[in-house]
Parts: sequence; structure tokens; C-alpha cells
Amino acid sequence: MKNTVYLIGAGPGDPELITLKGKRLIGEADIIIYAGSLVNKEVLAGHKEDAEIYNSASMTLDDVIEVITRGVNEGKKVVRVHTGDPAIYGAIREQMDRLEEEDIPFEVVPGVSSFTASASVLKKEFTLPDVSQTVICTRLEGRTPVPEKEKLESLAAHHASMAIFLSVQMIDEVAERLMTQYEPTTPIAVIQRATWEDQKVVLGTLETIADKVKEAGITKTAQILVGDFLGDKYSLSKLYDPSFTHEYRTATK
Repeated sequence: MKNTVYLIGAGPGDPELITLKGKRLIGEADIIIYAGSLVNKEVLAGHKEDAEIYNSASMTLDDVIEVITRGVNEGKKVVRVHTGDPAIYGAIREQMDRLEEEDIPFEVVPGVSSFTASASVLKKEFTLPDVSQTVICTRLEGRTPVPEKEKLESLAAHHASMAIFLSVQMIDEVAERLMTQYEPTTPIAVIQRATWEDQKVVLGTLETIADKVKEAGITKTAQILVGDFLGDKYSLSKLYDPSFTHEYRTATK
């Protein structure tokens, strides 16, 4: 029986934001392959002294699969560590398909995504009553294309809460395209390296954010959050409303 390979979400940066399961598996691993350009190396603390550690920043998909396959064939425990949650822009599907081709069992361990970490840094809630009950995670097209029906303008027409990944280097275009649907005064936030010790937060509106981001020198590894959920107007939740009855509580008014 082959050992199971674990694809682990390391969280957004703070080494304490990895799951207990992810941390335990890293500590047990014989071989660790981590996305060194994004993952905080401190999440690897506590690994075995003799563990083999590979930084995948300089590796191809074939290189990664070769290391995993060799490790599994040698009876070793292998973990693959991704930033945030690997299901979101984690490029793990191609790895999982290759592992299936090699008949190697694997398990995915979820992690805290940068978009939820960014909301926590701002102390905001994406889904405010009477403001937005939908969160859209997307990106601007770059070297990786975006389907025509998922163009930023089309998604922005919903006026949902939006988390825009991998696009801060094109902040001018992001703001311009969002303003085809949102008011120029719509609040927007850019959070670079959320939960890292050197995180940066820039707040503004669609008409001011590009200049502010440039002044802050932010060009990569940043999350863009936009929508009225960043404002202060919303309705209170029915969940804790004394006049609202549900399974666990009878209305008192």
C-alpha cells in the first residue's frame, strides 16, 4: 500500500494560521515540497531534522511529480505545501491528475485563503444583510486568460463583494473597469502580504486607489477587495434579532 501524499494549504502568511492537521503533517513528513516564493518558511518549523526540503519556485510540474513519486516508492511520507488555500489559484488540479495517473493516493488539507485573511485584517464581513450576500473571487487576465463571460465588468455588474487576486500590478485597469459598473466613490482596499509582519494596507475609493497603491510601492502579492461591505451601512442580522424565531430560540417580542 502506497503512502498518502498530502497537499496542504499553509495559510496566508502568519505561521499560526496553518491548520492543526497541516502543521502535524509537516512535522511528520520525510519529504517537503513548498512554494517558496509565497509560503512563509516559518510554517515548516518543527520538521524532522533529516527531512528533505524542496523549494518548488524553481521546479517544473515534472520535477515536483518526480520527487513525489520517488518518495512514495521509497515508502516516505511526502507533503506538498501551497500558500493560502490550494483550491483557489493553487494550480493543484494538474498535480492531482498526475498523481492519479501514477496511482498515488493523495489528500488535500484546506487552508486560510488570502481573501478571507484580508477581510480579517480590515475587520470587515463580506456578507452584510441588505448590502451583499455574495462574494466573487476573480482575477484580471494576464498571462493566464480569463473566460469572456468572466470579464471584470460583467462580474462587477452584480455589485457583490469582490476579492480580486493576482491583479494589483494592473490596479489602474482594475479601477477603470470596475468604474463601468460601480460608482467612483465605491470603497476599495488593497492588502499586501496579509497577516505577514510586513503587511501593507491601502484604503481608498475606485477613483483614488491607483495613485495610493503606487505611492505605497505595492506591485505584487496583494489582494484587492471592493464593494459596499467596506462601508458602514448595513442591516442587523436576523440571527440575533429578539423578534426572530428559529430552531433554537423563540421570539421574545
